[in-house]
Amino acid sequence: RRSPLADWRLWAVLLGAMASGPLVERSGVARPCVAGSAAMLGGAVPALSETAGATERSELPVVTLATAEKTPIEARVPVSGSLVARQPVQIHANVSGYEIQGVIADVGDRVKKGDVLAWLSDDALTAQYEQATAEYSRAEAAVRQAESQIDSAVAALTEAASTLDRTRSLRKSGNASQAVLDQAVAAEASAQAASALAADGLTVARATLAQAEAARRLARLNLDYARIKSPVDGVVIERTAELGAISGTGGDPLFTVIGGGEVELAADVIETALGQLKPGDSAEIEVAGIGVIAGKVRLVPAAVDPLTRLGLARISLDADPRLRVGLFASGWVTTEQREAITVPTSAVLAGEGGARVQVVTDGRVETREVRAGLTWQGRSEITEGLTPGEQVIAR
Repeated sequence: RRSPLADWRLWAVLLGAMASGPLVERSGVARPCVAGSAAMLGGAVPALSETAGATERSELPVVTLATAEKTPIEARVPVSGSLVARQPVQIHANVSGYEIQGVIADVGDRVKKGDVLAWLSDDALTAQYEQATAEYSRAEAAVRQAESQIDSAVAALTEAASTLDRTRSLRKSGNASQAVLDQAVAAEASAQAASALAADGLTVARATLAQAEAARRLARLNLDYARIKSPVDGVVIERTAELGAISGTGGDPLFTVIGGGEVELAADVIETALGQLKPGDSAEIEVAGIGVIAGKVRLVPAAVDPLTRLGLARISLDADPRLRVGLFASGWVTTEQREAITVPTSAVLAGEGGARVQVVTDGRVETREVRAGLTWQGRSEITEGLTPGEQVIAR
């Protein structure tokens, strides 16, 4: 038989455990934690408290250190765009109204300067050239005739002048009448006029010859234009010439050739990065379906699109026969490259006063203001405030 005091203590333990004590799994049965119950009783059952009490363990803070060291660092500008021809050359028919009778070149063909790409019907052009040649020959004959007339006029003038001199002498001696002298004077004047007319005739004949020469040269050019030739070395990227079509009926070129076969990237660049670009900067461009192609900045944007806020740079690419106009490409332009003191980016703390790092010296931590520069591959450049070999808290 138990006393009322024993019953009260048992109920106090059970009620305290159910109110606040955690459940501890033992053999699959949830039971009240005795240690928690003893704590609730404030020492009523000291033996239980000493057995199940938990000792708290304090943990020290753990940090990761990194060493400031000199490493390569770069500044890059992202670019993207489409491949374009560096020098597109449009080839038109220089004579219009003639039927295309043959087409040799097609899209993708590599051509040389002077290669025939297509030809036109040249029957009419040949006839025009022959007619111009005949006119030139006639003009040449006219020049020769005018030169002969000049020679004849000069001879007649010389004879008339001699006759006039003799007649004047005879008139002075009284052996010739005044009428004879007047006739000699008139004959000499007529010979002078004939000589001047012959000279003018030669000038006209020579002008006609020059005109005939120009007409013959034009006819020769038109006949040559019947053969449509490439003016440059390159690759044909577009062809509209078709058999039976009439030349010059539309504004589209018959062929479009990439001059020299050079393909480059028309790259969009954000306006905030334009100031970093300069001609000659190296680039790594990944072309869709091809891979990485090396290149260099050829032209820096001179203007920015007011709607997209992008500038259009031109990046020349290393020659590769797989490059095609219109392919999408993206990559990076390296604007700076150097050796510099760097630390992990996580070690640089930003605040109102600027950048700072936590330097560890002899087991002590010092917060130090620094000047940060470029960020590259998880490391930040420190231009002022650190020396190589110093340790900083990275995390």
